[in-house]
Amino acid sequence: MNSDIEQTRRYNPSPSSGLTGSQVKERVREGLENAHVSVPTKSLARIIRENFLTLFNILNFGLALAVIAVGSYKNVLFMGVVLSNLVIGAFQEIRAKRAVDQLSLLSAKKAKVVRDSKYEHIELNKIVLDDIIVLGTGDQIPTDCVLCEGSCEVNESLLTGESDSITKRQSDLLLSGSFVVSGHCKAKAEKVGESNYVSKISKSAKYVKKVNSKISDVFKKIILVISVIIIPVGILLFLKQLNTTNNSMRDAVVKTVAALIGMIPEGLVLLTSTVLAVSVIRLSRIKVLVQQLFCIETLARVDVLCLDKTGTITEGDMELGEIKICGDCQEEQITEALLAMVTNLKDKNATFLAISSKYSFKKTKAASKVVHFSSERKWSGVYFDRKGSFILGAPEFVLGDDLLKFRSDVESYAKRGRVLVLAKSDNCFGRDQNDNFSLPPDVEAMAFIIIKDKIRKSAAKTLKYFKEQGVNLKIISGDGALSVMAIAKAVGFPEDLKYVDLTNIHDEEKIKKMALEYSVFGRVSPMQKKQIICALKEEGHTVAMTGDGVNDVLALKESDCSIAMASGSDAARNVSELVLLNSDFSTIPKITAEGRRCINNVQRSSSLFLVKTIYSAMLAIIFLFIKMPYPFEPIQMTLATSLTIGIPSFILALEPNKERIRGNFLLNIIGKSLPGAVTVVINVFLLNVTARYFGMAEQHISTISVILTAFAGFLVLYNVCVPFNWLRCAMFWSLVAAFVIAVILPKTEEIFSISKIGISEFLLLLGLMVFSFLVWRGVLDILRFILKKFPRSTKDLNFSRSN
Repeated sequence: MNSDIEQTRRYNPSPSSGLTGSQVKERVREGLENAHVSVPTKSLARIIRENFLTLFNILNFGLALAVIAVGSYKNVLFMGVVLSNLVIGAFQEIRAKRAVDQLSLLSAKKAKVVRDSKYEHIELNKIVLDDIIVLGTGDQIPTDCVLCEGSCEVNESLLTGESDSITKRQSDLLLSGSFVVSGHCKAKAEKVGESNYVSKISKSAKYVKKVNSKISDVFKKIILVISVIIIPVGILLFLKQLNTTNNSMRDAVVKTVAALIGMIPEGLVLLTSTVLAVSVIRLSRIKVLVQQLFCIETLARVDVLCLDKTGTITEGDMELGEIKICGDCQEEQITEALLAMVTNLKDKNATFLAISSKYSFKKTKAASKVVHFSSERKWSGVYFDRKGSFILGAPEFVLGDDLLKFRSDVESYAKRGRVLVLAKSDNCFGRDQNDNFSLPPDVEAMAFIIIKDKIRKSAAKTLKYFKEQGVNLKIISGDGALSVMAIAKAVGFPEDLKYVDLTNIHDEEKIKKMALEYSVFGRVSPMQKKQIICALKEEGHTVAMTGDGVNDVLALKESDCSIAMASGSDAARNVSELVLLNSDFSTIPKITAEGRRCINNVQRSSSLFLVKTIYSAMLAIIFLFIKMPYPFEPIQMTLATSLTIGIPSFILALEPNKERIRGNFLLNIIGKSLPGAVTVVINVFLLNVTARYFGMAEQHISTISVILTAFAGFLVLYNVCVPFNWLRCAMFWSLVAAFVIAVILPKTEEIFSISKIGISEFLLLLGLMVFSFLVWRGVLDILRFILKKFPRSTKDLNFSRSN
């Protein structure tokens, strides 16, 4: 598109006539319309295909078909979890795709143009190169254009972060995405489509970034290990079972399927998705929109929080800070002057609005002459026939050489905010040689007015919370470094804070070093914001970024966890993983607490699931080397794991939990699951060896194996539930009772393939249960001994019962 614009023939229509109809048609044929940039994301068909066609899904469907083929229909019940996981995964990815596809950087819907000497209202994507666009106060500029008639003041804060309005005159460039805050003008479309400034940012932000989630990464590692061993072990186990005495083809298939589905940790992913989905619902109640599930976990792990000043720490508006009276002026005189100015002036810039919000309680008489604010003059004023003139503006423009008398005071005030001077004169405004208003002679300062950014009421408390949690805070803004420093100190940053202005710093390596050394950054461009985030991530930090403007989009997209204010730009909202719908900064600690609940509870519940995966894999390998039938059927595994793993894991995962995240996620869940898994393996192996020696029936071996496995599962569950509360106590004993009832049901053999056992088998079962408890306690004590004996090498382990 850039090369097309450079090579095409340009038109220079007059502002009053615009392009002709034939010229517009020619531009359309050339493809020089303001089409939205659209970087393709995954199609719905591809998302569904990728979620269906995973290794484990294919394997699970294959196992289900194998069981159906041999007529054992009750053993297909395990597919319920598989299908649930598939639906949740596809739904979340489709949701993420739609959020990206809806990326729109312009909130305006129509543009006013001049064509064939007539005004027309057209869709933004119908603007063509060289169109004459009519702009007025409040309009958002739809495409990069050059001002050709009139003048205006624009606010580019959503693009650059600079909160001051900028005066634009003929031949000045107007950037797409900025707003006209005063004035009327006509401008010629200079760039369209992907050549626009705002479209380039849009294109850079339109990609689906990799999810930064330790939970997800751990599960992927577990799945990778299982993937490597499951197929060869499955084939070998099937052949072994097929050649085992008294095993039919049906027996070999069913027992092999039981071993393999035990190895597949499909419940882990479903558990995590469900817990995070519940968190999404909880957060919606405090007006937080979650656009990516795992960002809740990521925010709880963040160690660096980067903050945009305008719209994040501040509300994006200004407020009247202090009034410093000069000389012999009285407060009543100051009030009279400001009331007069607010009554007569209609300025809409942020500083004047801050003053008018405090001094609009009373109307005064109309002024004889009014001079509205101009960013060129840097002052505004009113004149009354008997009272003279009142002037409000920048001290250096209003006071001239007299500023020397107040220089030290003004420099001191500037550290607290933006400084204006209120002045008076007995004379009226004059005109210069260009017929523009000029200041009256004999101007005297009445007071200095300090205008401050309006800081969010919750900002200081929220930032204090993160500092107490050990999170490093950085402020990155397009505003000047000194004004950003004033805000930083106002919200509790230390006085000796290091700050830097990045206006003239373009070396990426230098910016990387500064990202680690400094805490406040001023005059930062969108690309520099991204470079700061990248530098922090390269040093191993988990980085969150808050923002609200187009200038924040690249940094938001690059950060590990991005948070946008709903009051900001569409772009910031659409690329962010979290959107604060009420733009309330104080909700971030609540999101962090929800993330802790998720991580700690998923960690606790995941240890239950990993018990099954570990003992299933170990037993499958053991039974490759012993000529005995595998003791489980899929339906038996479904019964035992549902009551010791499935149901309790989901109940425990939804409990409140505000503890800090401790230790390594993978090591923690392995440490808690290993004692139970080892107990099951040792018991089942000893049972099979002992039972064969005494000639015990195969169905009795299978029944005792199931009961011993459930018993070990309940031991692990008991440890996870400590300390007990009423919910955990009720859950634990209800599940134990449910299992006992399932075992003694009249039709239990028909439903769960669990047979009745005699006195001798019952005594053996009791002995092995006692032995199970001793093995479980022994392994648990060994792990705790290692933790105490070698604290440095095991510093990532956390076997505490309370978590």
